[in-house]
Amino acid sequence: MTRIRVIAVFSFLLMAVGVAIAQRPRQNVSPVRHPNLAAAQRLSRQAWEKIEDAQRANEWDLEGHARKAKELLDQVNRELKLAAEASNRR
Repeated sequence: MTRIRVIAVFSFLLMAVGVAIAQRPRQNVSPVRHPNLAAAQRLSRQAWEKIEDAQRANEWDLEGHARKAKELLDQVNRELKLAAEASNRR
């Protein structure tokens, strides 16, 4: 019985970490100053939302690939923000 509780707690923590890591990308590039980067960021967010829709439709059973894709989109979002900041410095 104790083993089952430990496994349940570990599973919950693992799921919580996954949710914390893959947060919906924010729109934080100014569309006025950087319209192309802002558009790319918007499309990245839309892709993230579509992946989440696919996860729901498949009862979250996509063997971790959807989670990985969302993590990569998070990275894309951060890089787009850095690109806008680099442009601002020039």
